Amino acid sequence: MGAGGNLLVAQSGGATAVINASLAGVVRAALEHRQFGAIIGARHGIDGVLTERFVDLGRQPAEILDQLLTTPSAALGTTRRRLTDETAARAVRILAQYDIRAVAYIGGNDSADTALRLAAAARDAGYDLRVVSVPKTIDNDLPGTDHCPGYGSIARFLALAARDAVRDTEATAALYPVKFIEVMGRNAGWVAAATALGQDGDGDGPHLIFFPERPPRDLHGLLEEVQRAYDRHGQVVAVVPETLKDAQGRPLSGEDLSWTDPFGHRYYPSPGPALTRAVEEHLGLRARFDKPGTIARMFAACVSSVDRREAYEVGAAAVRLLVEGASEVMVTLERVSDDPYAATTGVIAAAKVANRERRMPDAFIGPDGRSVTDAFRTYALPLIDGPLPPYARLLDLPYLRA
Repeated sequence: MGAGGNLLVAQSGGATAVINASLAGVVRAALEHRQFGAIIGARHGIDGVLTERFVDLGRQPAEILDQLLTTPSAALGTTRRRLTDETAARAVRILAQYDIRAVAYIGGNDSADTALRLAAAARDAGYDLRVVSVPKTIDNDLPGTDHCPGYGSIARFLALAARDAVRDTEATAALYPVKFIEVMGRNAGWVAAATALGQDGDGDGPHLIFFPERPPRDLHGLLEEVQRAYDRHGQVVAVVPETLKDAQGRPLSGEDLSWTDPFGHRYYPSPGPALTRAVEEHLGLRARFDKPGTIARMFAACVSSVDRREAYEVGAAAVRLLVEGASEVMVTLERVSDDPYAATTGVIAAAKVANRERRMPDAFIGPDGRSVTDAFRTYALPLIDGPLPPYARLLDLPYLRA
């Protein structure tokens, strides 16, 4: 099936610092191919289709497309709506009214589910529609791709932020010897692992990284680990994912459910405050916690140039696939070499991505379960434009009075 009709672009899921670079890649590639009658953007993902809130992307001034490359968040807006059979069928009827024959849907594993449901509804209706997923997630947990656009930038932010938090704790260890850094990342340890990328050497913090793949035995087990690290280093910086559970699958922040999203993901209270209180109550050590939250995935000043470039490239690759007649696939990034770093785009069936997660491999987690390996550094440092420039440490040169 060749190209034709109009092209729809939408953004979905959690926004990132580079998701708009993918949008720019789609729009520019579509303009260059000249195979579509119009390039239409849907406001707030599939919600924009269902409410017919569309914007003409093909007539945007060139300077706006240029600025999109360096603009964080999602310019079109996002959603977490999950399509039902009824809403998917209604969406296809609306697409048909606008002669939309191709869709580039930018998002993660939940968004791949939306793309597949849309394609299936079109097939059931006998409507000729191609749907290609454009990868995006800071969680870096999409199967079939070396890494995900969005990850390199949050990883760079957290490498920088954790390194500075470590220096702060070193300087104030007599006042607040324990600090927790709570990070995003859902059920995989990729985001937590990134905090190690600013370490300067052995013994440098973070001293403990709690990966979802290596949960603590229980709260008391975690506290024992903190105490041992304090006894060894005189201070502790510990990284915890916002979804931290114990070995029995119980949230360490308590089991009072805060929210369940349309895709069934459960959200519990933040573990940072709970663990800080536990350290003070049970260990008698003063503690603090930092929680960068959504600013970590959105901070434009810390964007990785590699991440931005690759986000643009996967958007452009999606258009090439649509022009060739591909559907129900996702663009991937395939690593060609580590040194010098190089990657190219590939493709995978979207069914192998939707509603699935790729967790940290054992080879990337240190034998102690609380650190990363050199293999992870080799993998991740190119994605953050690393390694980071070193900080100074004063030499311990005693002053001898004459």
